[in-house]
Amino acid sequence: MSQRQIIQVFEQYQKARMQFVQTVADLSSRPQNVEMLQNAGVMSMLRPLMLDAVPSIQQSAALALGRLADHSDDLAEAVVKEGILPQLVHSLATQNRFYKKAAAFVMRAVAKHSPELSEAVVASGGVDALVLCLEEFDPGVKEAAAWALGYIARHNAALSQSVVDAGAVPLLVMCLREPEISLKRIAASTLSDICKHTPELAQTVVDTGAIAHLAQMILNPDAKLKRQVFSALSQISKHCVSLAEMVVEADVFPAAMVCLRDTDDYVRKNVSTLMREVVKHTPELAHFIVNCGGMAEVVDYLGDCRGNVRLPGIMMLGYVAAHNEGLAMAVILSKALSQLALCLSEETEDHIKAATVWSVGQIGHHTPEHAKAVATAALLPKLLQLYMDTRSSEDLQVKSKKALKMILHKCTYLPALEPFLYDAPSNILKHVTCQYSKVLPHDSKARRLFVTSGGLKKVQEIKAEPGSELQEYINAINSCFPEEIVRYYSPGYSDVLLQRLDNYQPTDNSNTP
Repeated sequence: MSQRQIIQVFEQYQKARMQFVQTVADLSSRPQNVEMLQNAGVMSMLRPLMLDAVPSIQQSAALALGRLADHSDDLAEAVVKEGILPQLVHSLATQNRFYKKAAAFVMRAVAKHSPELSEAVVASGGVDALVLCLEEFDPGVKEAAAWALGYIARHNAALSQSVVDAGAVPLLVMCLREPEISLKRIAASTLSDICKHTPELAQTVVDTGAIAHLAQMILNPDAKLKRQVFSALSQISKHCVSLAEMVVEADVFPAAMVCLRDTDDYVRKNVSTLMREVVKHTPELAHFIVNCGGMAEVVDYLGDCRGNVRLPGIMMLGYVAAHNEGLAMAVILSKALSQLALCLSEETEDHIKAATVWSVGQIGHHTPEHAKAVATAALLPKLLQLYMDTRSSEDLQVKSKKALKMILHKCTYLPALEPFLYDAPSNILKHVTCQYSKVLPHDSKARRLFVTSGGLKKVQEIKAEPGSELQEYINAINSCFPEEIVRYYSPGYSDVLLQRLDNYQPTDNSNTP
């Protein structure tokens, strides 16, 4: 056999291997093929090809493995059980940039499914290898490595800590300074995933100067980058006052508020989330956002969007109002109540309604003036309806009841209370009658209106347990009126009068001279 024939045998074998891995890589990109490939034992066939002498075969084998692992946690576990991860990590140091990108993809595909699979990547030395990839010149390798690190970090604090301990954070911050937009996006996303778990992890990110670099990108025209920037700033701000203050001191506001008018819903949602995370900590931070014009911007934004995008804005209003009566009045003056009423009417998801109800309660529970503002916005009947609706979730019912009670305890605006005499259950009715028992003794016009509107008559019809709070409040209301008026409006009094009429014998005056 000639040398040419011998070489031809090897070339055919190489072509066959190449055709096999390329075909498997192509087939594995379609979900309907994955189960058949798994049943055919594709994992054990791809493993030796990861060590092939031909780099392009190695890359295609890694790509196929990544696509298979990405499809389901079962296949990701198969990658771990086949012992492929240590092999990947070992070969990363010597391979070219194309292989490194494919290897990082495999680790990302495995790590994304669960903390346990992420721990397998960590145990194989994957995190250290990925961090080394962040130092590569090629931006595609950096991006693939940062992405994989983000999927590891997002699961829990311990995995995030392993990413931090490997020295990833300073390199990720450096990636924010790179010109490639896609690399900036992934770096910001990964920093967000690290920050979200604990104040200590967030502080580690802040200590590397991340806030200043993130703040510089808030007006970048790329919507996907802004999403990740505002997400990272939110995750930093949420933990404690000092971190939120550092974000504020980086001059993020009021510039960020411009993005509440962005065409991308997720940018708007993440900006309002950032505002929510800042205002919740202290009255001073809430005042800062209010003074920047934040209330009007959020109210406008709530009017322009629907669904879950509204949620952080709704909660932000509640957090501001919760601090004190001055801030709650600022929320009222921004016309937020009419917007919250619209949210209750338009939204169908119970968790959004529950957040809205909570915010209404935070606004209305401070003083009679605040309660009156809620009442005149026609929100009290809506709260009662949501509380009594059997289709409402338990959380929505609980929040509606709590908000109602808090507002009713402060409400002295009687026209808003009167409908509750007819519709409310006894556990709400006692709070309504309590307010009447406080106001009526000191307001003669209110007493007269209470009689002429039918309120006193309705109170007499309420069936309360003797000795109960409700009965005590009814007695207190009755004591504000003459006894004969109370008797007149009591149930059965007309029968008593008719009986007296039946028994009445008029004096016969026919014999008088």
